[in-house]
Amino acid sequence: MYWVYDLPTWLFGALTVIVFVAFGLAGLYLLRGWVQRIDNGHHVYNHIVGFFLAGVTVLYAVTAGLLAIGAWATFDQVQGLYRDTIAYPEPLRTTMQEDLRKYTRQVIDVGWPMQRRGIIPNNASPLLSDFQEHFMTFGPQSEGQKILAEETYRAFNDLTESRRARLNSIDAEMPGPLWTLVIAGAGICIAVTWFLNTESFIMHVWMTVLFSALLALLIFLIAVLDNPYRGKISVSPEPLERVYQQIMSPQK
Repeated sequence: MYWVYDLPTWLFGALTVIVFVAFGLAGLYLLRGWVQRIDNGHHVYNHIVGFFLAGVTVLYAVTAGLLAIGAWATFDQVQGLYRDTIAYPEPLRTTMQEDLRKYTRQVIDVGWPMQRRGIIPNNASPLLSDFQEHFMTFGPQSEGQKILAEETYRAFNDLTESRRARLNSIDAEMPGPLWTLVIAGAGICIAVTWFLNTESFIMHVWMTVLFSALLALLIFLIAVLDNPYRGKISVSPEPLERVYQQIMSPQK
């Protein structure tokens, strides 16, 4: 199903809505006559169906809401780490800043296109190793320099942890059984609406369309967050690009 991540965002969302709405309307048209015969025109079962529908949808909403959690990149670590290097003496300052510039460009130009194809990029690891090696050569001579070194070390650890979380999320996805639960649960919620017997069939149609579309959008959201760095509907490197342009570019 990875081909859906190659679609434009609007098309993926529209297809999801169309499929669920079509399912809802098909079931409504097929069961409308049967439900009317059972109810015999008295609408006595509507309150029972409504009570059951409320319970099912609340349970499904809680389950789906817990699953709609994605990993999103933060770029504060790169920015903070680069600013910390400004206080280092030359020539170490220039060397460390150059390491971070190379790392940032490597992530933007090489790593991000790879992870959009589902490939875990390891091309930037040597650049981080170079930065760490250069950083470890610094021997603080004063209390201020010790504090600076501690802050830089903390920022570097935050950066590596953020990078590890990003790489782990590339191939980490929701298991198949959970996807079965999500889709089957949506189908059950829609199916319950078929047992309502309304006097206005047009109103019933619109209720089914809107309810099916709402569930479709929720599943679309889960699908997008399930692979936040993959395909066209993914987290972009624009914030990292802004960090580079604002404080890292050589002309700054």
